[in-house]
Amino acid sequence: MPDRGGGPPTGPRIRVGRPSRRVRTLLMTLGVLAVLAMAFVMFAGFWTDWLWYRSVNYSSVFTTTLWTKIGLFAVFGLLMATAVGVNIWLAHRLRPPLSAMSLEQQSLDRYRMGIAPYKKWVLLAITALVGLIAGASATGQWRTWLMWIHGVPFGEKDPQFQMDVSFYAFDLPWYRFLLGFGFAAVVLSLIAAALTHYLYGGLRITSPGARATGAATGHLSVLLGVFVSLKAVAYWLDRYGLAVKSSDFKATGNWTGLRYVDANAYLPAKTILFCIAAICAVLFFATLWRRTWQLPMIGFGLMVLSAILIGGLYPAIVQKFQVQPNEQAKESPYIQKNIDATRKAYGIDSAKQEDYAGKSDPTRKAEQREDAKSAASYRVVDSNIVSPAFQQRQQERKYYQFPDTLDVDRYTGPDGKPQDTVIGLRELDLSGIPKRNWINDHFTYTHGYGAIAAKGTSVVTDPNDGTVGSPDFTESGLPTSGQLSEDNPGKKYEQRIYYGEKTEQYSIVGGPQKELDYESNTSGPKYTSYRGDSGVSLSGTLNRAAYAIAFSEPQILYSGAVGEGSRILYNRTPKERVEAVAPWLTIDGDAYPAVVDGRIQWIVDAYTTTNSYPYASRTTLGDTTADSLTTNQRAVVAQQNQVNYIRNSVKATVDAYDGTVNLYQWDTEDPVLKTWMKAFPGTVKSKGDISPELRSHLRYPQDMFKVQRELLTRYHVTEPEQFYSGSDAWQVPDDPTNKKGSAVPPYYLSLKMPGESAQRFSLTTTFTPAGRPNLGAFMAVDADANSKGYGSIRLLRVTETVQGPSQVQSELNGVPEVATFVRDLRGTDSDIEYGNLLTIPLDGGFLYIEPVYARGGSANYPLLRKVAAAYGGGKPVFKDTLDEALDAVFAQEGGSDTPPPPEKDEGDTPTKPKPPTGGESELRDAIADVLKANEDANAALDKEPKDWGAYGRAQEELEKALERLEEAEGKESRPASSPPKTTSPS
Repeated sequence: MPDRGGGPPTGPRIRVGRPSRRVRTLLMTLGVLAVLAMAFVMFAGFWTDWLWYRSVNYSSVFTTTLWTKIGLFAVFGLLMATAVGVNIWLAHRLRPPLSAMSLEQQSLDRYRMGIAPYKKWVLLAITALVGLIAGASATGQWRTWLMWIHGVPFGEKDPQFQMDVSFYAFDLPWYRFLLGFGFAAVVLSLIAAALTHYLYGGLRITSPGARATGAATGHLSVLLGVFVSLKAVAYWLDRYGLAVKSSDFKATGNWTGLRYVDANAYLPAKTILFCIAAICAVLFFATLWRRTWQLPMIGFGLMVLSAILIGGLYPAIVQKFQVQPNEQAKESPYIQKNIDATRKAYGIDSAKQEDYAGKSDPTRKAEQREDAKSAASYRVVDSNIVSPAFQQRQQERKYYQFPDTLDVDRYTGPDGKPQDTVIGLRELDLSGIPKRNWINDHFTYTHGYGAIAAKGTSVVTDPNDGTVGSPDFTESGLPTSGQLSEDNPGKKYEQRIYYGEKTEQYSIVGGPQKELDYESNTSGPKYTSYRGDSGVSLSGTLNRAAYAIAFSEPQILYSGAVGEGSRILYNRTPKERVEAVAPWLTIDGDAYPAVVDGRIQWIVDAYTTTNSYPYASRTTLGDTTADSLTTNQRAVVAQQNQVNYIRNSVKATVDAYDGTVNLYQWDTEDPVLKTWMKAFPGTVKSKGDISPELRSHLRYPQDMFKVQRELLTRYHVTEPEQFYSGSDAWQVPDDPTNKKGSAVPPYYLSLKMPGESAQRFSLTTTFTPAGRPNLGAFMAVDADANSKGYGSIRLLRVTETVQGPSQVQSELNGVPEVATFVRDLRGTDSDIEYGNLLTIPLDGGFLYIEPVYARGGSANYPLLRKVAAAYGGGKPVFKDTLDEALDAVFAQEGGSDTPPPPEKDEGDTPTKPKPPTGGESELRDAIADVLKANEDANAALDKEPKDWGAYGRAQEELEKALERLEEAEGKESRPASSPPKTTSPS
């Protein structure tokens, strides 16, 4: 029988120690799964990128970039790891015999003993860490490496060193990277070696005797000698860097290149410092034999002192006592170099500048009216205003949308002549879908439908509701019909838009789930299934899993809506696609659509740039290309980087249906493009591959034009003395139709420049003298790609005092008919919107044309109601149609820009001009108050969130101003000799 006595209980013992085999197996399994999951997440990003590039047939871009990055990572990571590792190993090898003779060494002995068993692992860990960091940093230089290895000569030499421009654009950036990498490697090696020497007793701080062993002294002095040698190389490269050095100079702003002080002080100083640094490096190397720091430290001190005196103080003295007393004379040769280089780098050196009086002959009114018929295709339909009219008339369904700013293109009219046309695509708007869910967002609603076009020169009365001032559509409906469809006989006109500026979400098409094609009012919804070659196949499990992770959407993996034939479409905006296949290009902010050979194609202008063109001043693209339309309505050039050389070297197209991207060489002489074409062979097609129909829709890019016009505000002057004084500087005027103080945007229109016999599709802008409102110059560039003069810039330099855009707008606001029009609009709860103020050269003067829109009331979209016109300094007219406005403005008496001389009495004594009557003055003031209150009300509504308090105050001021206007009109209508009637007090 078991013993039941009282002793300690007997039973199984609880063992405390290692987990059981089952637990260990579970933990190991979980750990392996976690590692595999992390690895697959990283793999998913790589795999989806590879699939996308392969789907657009630009896999060579992916592989070239990838292998370049891998090569740079491996080479420079290995170099850094080797440099640091060898110096740690060498410092350990040169350690002295250990003898704990001081508290310092006894303390360090504990660390030495702790590290001893793991020395190899510590060395590997340190070298691996610095190697990984250095390699990752080097991968960011893949563009610099490719440009250096494939660089093409410019065939131009800088004026100071006579080096080809390619040296500064392609070679110098790579040399600077190598130099920076060398400095980093030496500094890290020096720190690592010094710490190792200290740990093992080669360097001592508090121990008695010598502070450093001979071996440590020699080792560290060699590293310092290498550092100083690199500094000598840096001084030598700095000499060439002066040609692309930026500095602020009051005459030119962001100056690039040598000035007088650079050429006569900094340049010789850099040469002297190079020699001193080379001597100092030799002294450091000499410590291998002398084993003393005395001479190298003296040399290093001399180098530092020389850098302060020769490299800093001496140039300051030259600037203060030689340049400033006679700055214009000293700087003139260098200003001339800056002018020449800047004009060439930005392509404005061939701009044709000519004097233009701007003053018309008042006796030629009949001839001027006749000439006005053919002077331009007056685009009274403003593409920046009429988008809501397209939306109202052609949206058809809530899930469609048009861009805020439509585009201007040319299409052949019924008469066989080119016609300026406003065009916009009916793109998909997911916010308008009746029911939002994953299936609807990504499977059912996948594309927009149709290109809508309207004449740019005329409007019509809408046949449905009799609305006056609606766009005259030449292609409309759902599906669309009209001119664009008829221009493609025998071709299947593909209207579906799977790729567009507003299409930012991914879609899965071509599988089991049908897509809504379009919804007809008569036959109901139509369904389709995508048949294009675009996108990446999701038929395989691996691809589905990769995209489920990449898009953080697990339903892609297991949803029944994804199956055989399913393809995923993403990166769907034209800008995204072109940037992805050509990451070395800078993309224009405005892609525009065109119907080419029965396909809707997005046309994207792309630029090659550099910031290393000697002597050319730099500009910031994002700032230069901003205007009154870029804030909310269209993107600016995305890059905010500074450049000092730009070429519109590539024209790209993106098919709106299948997303096919084509890059075409446009500038056949650009060395930067040639360099990238060598780096990525086969990615850019030749200029000859551009079809005639596509070429007819190519145009001069807006952002390029805006960069050039900003430079021409200063660089239209070619004489250094005049350039320095700034007496002839211009400015881009503010948009007179926009009160936000932003620059006036350039406008596309067909016009006939002075001396030309036919209209050309052009891009135009105006300039005013700096700080003054009158017109200073008119600029136009031939924007028709089929023209022999494509890209030629003409500057009409105004020699007489001519009204500028803001003055014309201000005078128009004072016309009584405008006040009456505004008052009548307020009665119908409508607002006034000014369209683009067009400026057209005509018979020695300038003709201003401005469409005026009404918005609100029964039609809550802008309708063209009036056209304003002014010519030759005459009074602006405000009429119902363009023809009426032209008839009225050329029927005026006088009209020269110079005011007539004052009338003389019989005694030949000039009489003073008659001052305005009290009624006239009050009328003008009342009109100005009405317009000001209306602007304040609109500004309050434009704010986000809307400022209802300010809106209410503006409405009160408007009511008061309208009352004053009625009183002023009453006074103006009374005879001057009749006093105003008064009422007696009762």
